[in-house]
Amino acid sequence: MEDDHAAFRAEVRSFLDSHAELRTGTDADWTRGVHSDDPQVARAVLQRCREWQRTLYDNGWAAIAWPKEFGGRGGTIAEMLVFEEEAARYDVTNGFFGVSQSLVGPPIMVHGTPEQQKTYLPGLLRGEQLWCQLFSEPGAGSDLAALATRAERDGDEFVVNGQKVWTSEAHNADLGILIARTDPQAPKHQGITFFIVDMHSVGVEVRPLRQATGSSHFNEVFLSDVRIPAENVVGELNGGWAVTRTVMSSESSMIGGFGATDPANFAALLGLARSHGLTDEPVLRQELAEAWIRDQIQRHLGLRFKTYLTSGRGVPPDPSVLKNVFTHANAQRAEAALGIEGPAGTLSGGDAPEGGLWQTYVMSQFASRIGGGTNEVHRNMIAERSLGLPRDDHGDRD
Repeated sequence: MEDDHAAFRAEVRSFLDSHAELRTGTDADWTRGVHSDDPQVARAVLQRCREWQRTLYDNGWAAIAWPKEFGGRGGTIAEMLVFEEEAARYDVTNGFFGVSQSLVGPPIMVHGTPEQQKTYLPGLLRGEQLWCQLFSEPGAGSDLAALATRAERDGDEFVVNGQKVWTSEAHNADLGILIARTDPQAPKHQGITFFIVDMHSVGVEVRPLRQATGSSHFNEVFLSDVRIPAENVVGELNGGWAVTRTVMSSESSMIGGFGATDPANFAALLGLARSHGLTDEPVLRQELAEAWIRDQIQRHLGLRFKTYLTSGRGVPPDPSVLKNVFTHANAQRAEAALGIEGPAGTLSGGDAPEGGLWQTYVMSQFASRIGGGTNEVHRNMIAERSLGLPRDDHGDRD
């Protein structure tokens, strides 16, 4: 990729050198995320992500592989990957704005009307609106098609009632993608419709959920007689499951990072072990070896995925495999770090080593295990799709 895209890579580096600083690997890097339960800190990080998204847009880097007619650069997947490789060295991220772009862009580009594409895609790329995903419910997470939220037609509008939960960034979102049941008599996968909803609509109530880390990234959302214009239906009426699958496929790959791994992850763990003088301890050396091996597995799966995307050669790894490999590597690395810290690992916040960085990683690992489908659900999908094992018998499928 280096030889084939040397000129493009040089252009990327020139842009990044002019607009960003290199990562330091310390607490000074704001890309390490929010490791504080102070809402003001979270809002400040969100604003920096918004500003970086706008910088990307203004300079033509907001959506490298999107077609030009949708506001993208019209580049290749390979060029997108080159940009991501180079940007990983700099203290920049578009955070959840990038997540919104990955989850909302594909369904609107593939299934949306020209009016929807013109209305929503430019603001998405400029970072003007933050989006959330209103899918999971208290009784429909792993079995998403069992959702109970109803949308009933009333003239040129739909009236929606129901509850969603584990909705990331709903408390900051301007818009959301929503699935609701529009035909209760149809088989559960066939009576669902996909909507775009204004999160500032009358009847939308967002309640942040305080997590073990002290922050409130997730939310529960109550929808009480929320009116959505019929023009906000994406895809066909009662055909929303096809649109939903477009989102879920993108989500699994995104959480797994296309199998990408940040070399700084293992370097940070090794640096922690060295600072505690424990690199000669036999059991810890096994933990370090396992962390390195997991990172390498993830890296090589990523290379395999990138080879398929850029050349069409080979068979890509299942997105569910990428997702599970990522979550297990993330958990093992964080738990190994607390073992290195010893008794100090029980502290939190400013009392803990490195400001509680690794404590936050340990407590937040469960979000990636659950988000985008639990690890257990993805194992079922691996068994059925990749290994060809018989499907589970679901009596309510039809």
